[in-house]
Amino acid sequence: MEVTNKTILILGLIFLLGDKGVKANGGSVAKKCKFSAIFNFGDSNSDTGGGSAALREIPPPNGITFFGVPSGRACDGRLLIDFIAERLGLPYVSAYLDSFNTNFRTGANFAIGGSSIVRPGYSPFPLDIQISQFVQFKSHTIALFKKLNGSRSVQAFKNNLPRPEDFGNALYTFDIGQNDLSYGFQHGSETQVKKSIPSILDKFSQAIHTLYAQGARRFWVHNTGPVGCLPYSYIYYPYKQQNLDNSGCVKPQNEVAREFNRQLKNRIFKLRTQLRGASLSYVDVYSAKYGLISRAKNIGFGDPMMFCCGNYYRYHIDCGKRAVVNGTVYGNPCRDPSKFISWDGIHYSERANRMVAAAILNGTLTDPPVSIEGVC
Repeated sequence: MEVTNKTILILGLIFLLGDKGVKANGGSVAKKCKFSAIFNFGDSNSDTGGGSAALREIPPPNGITFFGVPSGRACDGRLLIDFIAERLGLPYVSAYLDSFNTNFRTGANFAIGGSSIVRPGYSPFPLDIQISQFVQFKSHTIALFKKLNGSRSVQAFKNNLPRPEDFGNALYTFDIGQNDLSYGFQHGSETQVKKSIPSILDKFSQAIHTLYAQGARRFWVHNTGPVGCLPYSYIYYPYKQQNLDNSGCVKPQNEVAREFNRQLKNRIFKLRTQLRGASLSYVDVYSAKYGLISRAKNIGFGDPMMFCCGNYYRYHIDCGKRAVVNGTVYGNPCRDPSKFISWDGIHYSERANRMVAAAILNGTLTDPPVSIEGVC
């Protein structure tokens, strides 16, 4: 979907109405789906603790706005996947790799910060590994239910694992692809990254086919956001003076992101013809995020190229770390994260996530144009 002035105007109204929260009901669908579980695949934009458990713990002040403590999320609060769970009336999705206080009764989250669709990348958990983990999780879960069928012992597992039938009645969500572009930009040109898109989407299509063979039927696929609008991209892009748009975003990187999304949408259309009985929603997160950035000051945010945690004079420090310059300590978080679209230069703040969720969950930016409750 092209980000036109009309789209931005509509999004402006949605942002103003949706800033109070994501309503549990909404969207005009003839029948609302009842999802028993969510299985999510992605990167740090939807990682609820997998990377923190498997790689390195996400430190304070992450989590300060909503959870009060670090929650495995690279954010001051909730992510889009959290607002999706709230909207569907389900608990927040536990990270598959987190062994502490997790419950998989209503799904599992296989997303890991830094993950990409193809290798190499920033994480040892690319999409094919996440899919393999899901297949193993499903296989072991069903085998356990069969083994303990009729036994009193099964009750303890029923409270913590999905039922075998839940796998076919679940929503399968994806938020991945940004790191494929970011890693490519760091190790090559925009032209090279653009040429790699078909092979990246080949891998993505394989993942969808594998899940379909496992009984998955309802898919909710986020396109990639405007990577050129990340403050991190702005800081480190070497030719920014002649390559910024009116919002301060790096135009060449966003052009590649839009091309990725165009081809992703075409793949979704193709998959619909191949996978009988499957429902695939293409979700235009790019337009939602860019609309937020282009209207930042009109909807209560400051400069969209500034960020709350790890910022000093437009330089970047990893959130949770400190830097001392001429005796002054930098790296402490801002006083009010809700004034920033970006939490740490790479990830969005909770308020920004909430407003993006309000823009996408009612179906305004999805193809087909139905709310998340209508995916079935």
